[in-house]
Amino acid sequence: MISAHSAAPVVGFDLDMTLVDSRPGIHAAYVELAARTGTYIDADLVVTRLGPPLEDEMAQWFPAERVAVMADLYREIYPEYAVTRTPAMSGAREAIEAVRAAGGRAIVVTAKWEPNAKLHLTHLGIEADAVIGNLWAERKAVALREHGASVYVGDHVGDVRGARTAGALSVAVPTGPCDADDLRAAGADVILDDLTHFPAWLTEHLAAGTA
Repeated sequence: MISAHSAAPVVGFDLDMTLVDSRPGIHAAYVELAARTGTYIDADLVVTRLGPPLEDEMAQWFPAERVAVMADLYREIYPEYAVTRTPAMSGAREAIEAVRAAGGRAIVVTAKWEPNAKLHLTHLGIEADAVIGNLWAERKAVALREHGASVYVGDHVGDVRGARTAGALSVAVPTGPCDADDLRAAGADVILDDLTHFPAWLTEHLAAGTA
């Protein structure tokens, strides 16, 4: 494990609505899921509350005994309907590159099913040093600690909780369902308007010797 106070920083990033704008792809996948199952799903509503585990959203539309099967079907549909429709967020590539330029490692820790998370990054040409999926909120701390991350960047209050649980600095961007006030109230240490501001912030952060 790399020390959280190493000169070479390890920075964790969330995926959905932090590195990628997954709303168009997720919307398309839910529309297809609704068509295949004959179940009403308000895909417009779904994409306003991205972040928590897939099963939490499935439980809004399917009875408990069908949630696991529907989650599996969604994950099967996802590569065809979601990946190519999902663009990178502004500044995403530059944020990863800034960590690398500082001699550090950039990892992605996400609640998304890991194989689909990797498909997004491959499609967009975003190269992370590690991708860890299937972790939400406080459970993200497991991967952040394992990789020695001193900073975690995310868009959701769950990401803030994950960073704080791991003892990492929480850098938040209000580019997802949570606004700046929500993120601040959850305990975010730093709030940036979006990832385009991250490289300059990282330079200042490292210069201050607080990585």
